[in-house]
Amino acid sequence: MTSLRGPARAETLGAHPRAARPGICCGRQRVLELWSSRRSERRSSSKPQKLPDLLVQLCVFLFLAPLGGRPGSRHRQKGPERGTKMGNSALRAHVETAQKTGVFQLKDRGLTEFPAELQKLTSNLRTIDLSNNKIENLPPVVGKFTLLKSLSLNSNKLTVLPDELCNLKKLETLSLNNNHLRELPPTFGQLSALKTLSLSGNQLGALPPQLCGLRHLDVVDLSKNQIRSIPDLVGELQVIELNLNQNQISQISVRISCCPHLKVLRLEENCLELSMLPQSILSDSQICLLAVEGNLFEIKKLRELEGYDKYMERFTATKKKFA
Repeated sequence: MTSLRGPARAETLGAHPRAARPGICCGRQRVLELWSSRRSERRSSSKPQKLPDLLVQLCVFLFLAPLGGRPGSRHRQKGPERGTKMGNSALRAHVETAQKTGVFQLKDRGLTEFPAELQKLTSNLRTIDLSNNKIENLPPVVGKFTLLKSLSLNSNKLTVLPDELCNLKKLETLSLNNNHLRELPPTFGQLSALKTLSLSGNQLGALPPQLCGLRHLDVVDLSKNQIRSIPDLVGELQVIELNLNQNQISQISVRISCCPHLKVLRLEENCLELSMLPQSILSDSQICLLAVEGNLFEIKKLRELEGYDKYMERFTATKKKFA
């Protein structure tokens, strides 16, 4: 049986010359140079010589051995991973800073509970942001932050909100996107200063009636929930913008056209038939931006409805106003 040497031997081990691994072109070229040089020496010698085993191993290694990383890549030292728990000293440093600034921000730290250390700052903080953690419950002490104006707990694991939350009489912005909330506490309507509410990506099955009592509420985001219909109480909302995108809405009360301040209504990607869209939205409302793409009708059919011209007049006037 003829013994194979050099590249031929490498091919039998799975390293086809045309299928060389990326990043080893220089190594392969060097092997061929060594092989050619050795072959010339063998021809000029009077006695036949065998290729040293070391060179064969080198050949196979350069053709077959996997590289330590991608070509051109460098090994980087790993820094602290996001989502890991903080040490007590680091948390104390954040608390000390918040005591001076009135802002406590601790995101992406893998927190499983509301930091107890914040109880020292109930009369200091104006902003709390604990987004992208793993907090499941808010303690009753949250209601003691009497100066709090902004509270963000996006992307946590909240399933319920405590009644004490409604003691935050100065809270203007509440952001609870991407949690597991199914309803709001009955006393939620007591957040009298609330202007912006974000509840996108939760599990709400209906429009929360508590929102109707919030007279200063301007923007509400209820997108990506499980809302199926809009009831008559929607007419009591004082909001300027209502986002209901990506729900399961198939029915809308005609009372929505009675909202005194509603300018922007977003209903994209729901389950609406054109016949279930109240024409009064077009002809007898304050709405100047209606977004309904992704429902069970073609947009061109909407343009054929009675009242569409009046809607377009409002739309155009608003567009010119902000141009």
